[in-house]
Amino acid sequence: MRLHVLPADGIGPEITTAAIGVLEAADGRFGLGLAYEYDEVGLASLAKHGTTLIEDVFQKSRTLDGVILGTQSHMDYPHPSKGGRNISAAYRVGYDLFANVRPARTRAFLGKGAPGMDLVIMREATEGFYSDRNMHAGTGEFMPSPDMAMAVRKITAHASERIVRRAFTVAAKRRQKVTAAHKANCFHLSCGLFLREARKVAAEFPDVAYDEVIVDAMAALLVRQPEKYDVIVTTNLFADILSDLASELSGSLGLAGSTNESDLFCCAQAQHGSAPDIAGRNIANPTSMILSVAMLCDWLGTKHGRPEYSKAAAAMEQAVDRVLTDPRSRTLDLGGDMTCDAFGKAVAETVAAGN
Repeated sequence: MRLHVLPADGIGPEITTAAIGVLEAADGRFGLGLAYEYDEVGLASLAKHGTTLIEDVFQKSRTLDGVILGTQSHMDYPHPSKGGRNISAAYRVGYDLFANVRPARTRAFLGKGAPGMDLVIMREATEGFYSDRNMHAGTGEFMPSPDMAMAVRKITAHASERIVRRAFTVAAKRRQKVTAAHKANCFHLSCGLFLREARKVAAEFPDVAYDEVIVDAMAALLVRQPEKYDVIVTTNLFADILSDLASELSGSLGLAGSTNESDLFCCAQAQHGSAPDIAGRNIANPTSMILSVAMLCDWLGTKHGRPEYSKAAAAMEQAVDRVLTDPRSRTLDLGGDMTCDAFGKAVAETVAAGN
């Protein structure tokens, strides 16, 4: 299989290099037969081509089997009309990657984080309050006057139904519980529509427990008793915020893997941002990118009936935990002093050795 590698901005090249090193080790052990094609996106592309994502690169991904997308410095991009194309949004909408899958679990041996947490947040990724992707033409954010800014939230039955269905499918393989987070007490129509579709899907899965929690209470409950939750499903903005909270509660945002998925395509993308303040210093934690690539590997194995890919994904995840168990093998965010390169190399060696 061939993967499209787009390192992007900030710490993206560093953590992507580390993750590819781990994936190559898995390839050597499990015989995955992987090949890679690299292209520039983000600020490097902007400087060279006048846009953060040229159409040829975007369309090239369609000819390949998956994408590994590095972090992006969106705050440093110019307005879209001047070439600052949101790369994540382009892939999520253009490839219909409606399910942003964000696991978060506590590792007791780290001695930090919320005890007992092991959950997955299922984020609908193609609509909601995100103004750069919720309109067929134009944008959902606009200014009728210099002193007034407005934003439109788009919620559809179709998008709600399919993300909830994916959440129930995931929960059925885990601890069989789905929680829908919402704000229907204020957004009576839009969150009401989301819950209407969620309840319909829930009725089709009688063996999976289902409940609903108002999103602000959900944030508090994640801090208080995260162990109660299995799969949380919600709309775009709510899930974006809750998943960062859950990941930090797991011990560090640098531990959070993430994929953007449809039924046909998958993109691995670290959950966190580009961290320009530490870019080029070789101190970033590449765990999120490594685990995201492992999730892509597992998706490919399921999609194409290749069990060796799923075995490789499990080996990558296990190797991360094995390396993290040693306090001397942790990056700065986890209280250690191991470099990004060294951590990636240690995980790769662990995968290759089959420990």
